[in-house]
Amino acid sequence: MRTLVHLSDLHFGRVDPAIPAALLAAVAEIEPDIVVVSGDFTQRARASEFKEAARFVAQLPEPLLLVPGNHDVPLYDVLRRSFMPFRRYEKYIAADLAPFYADAEIAVLGINTARALTFKNGRINARQLAATIDRLATYGPDVTRVVVTHHPFDTPDPATHGVLGRGSMVMAGLLRARVDLILSGHLHVSRVGHTAERYSLHGRAALLVQAGTATSTRQRGEVNSFNVVWIDRTRIAVASMVWDRATGIFAASPAEQYGVSEAGWSRLASP
Repeated sequence: MRTLVHLSDLHFGRVDPAIPAALLAAVAEIEPDIVVVSGDFTQRARASEFKEAARFVAQLPEPLLLVPGNHDVPLYDVLRRSFMPFRRYEKYIAADLAPFYADAEIAVLGINTARALTFKNGRINARQLAATIDRLATYGPDVTRVVVTHHPFDTPDPATHGVLGRGSMVMAGLLRARVDLILSGHLHVSRVGHTAERYSLHGRAALLVQAGTATSTRQRGEVNSFNVVWIDRTRIAVASMVWDRATGIFAASPAEQYGVSEAGWSRLASP
């Protein structure tokens, strides 16, 4: 079994100062096999914000798998946004925009969905999809395949937040590659669903796990939180670690359990 910590939407530049130290302590106590951060390390992609984010990231346990979000692209600096949108991200956070980690049980691949010419929404192009399928195709059925994006493939409120551009095309490819789990952020909302709820596509249903904002004051009706994911080949469990301001700690919510069949992943009934 592998333990994965899923953080998202740190938004350094608008961080609750009481949270980062407690968050680092909570992650260290979990002793994860890998830590994933699904984008939006900064609020406005300023160098000072990236430096703060880099100091935080340096204290997380390794291995780390990091992908940028739309807030990691400069908004008001038009020249930088147009010609070198990820220069600061690559300098301070991670040089690899398509990170990958694998061991005997899991293969985790990050896809950059942020774009210089879109202010909020994201997308995956055909080249990125082909590279993802080729990389994951080398792994057998005993390896759980995980994809990490900033922008989600589903949303609880389509009127407010759109889903990832070209989502149906990309999802069809990911299901052909037998992806089991997709981790995302962006919405600042914790949620677990599966692909069959939104996409009428052939192939096994994959789980869609969204993380809330771990440290930011930019909340959307939820307190700060992050996810812990336990991965076995035939079982996945997901728990949200929720910030409790009164005690100054992250407290675990009850874990939700999921099992796999030929039709894909689905929630298991509570015992």
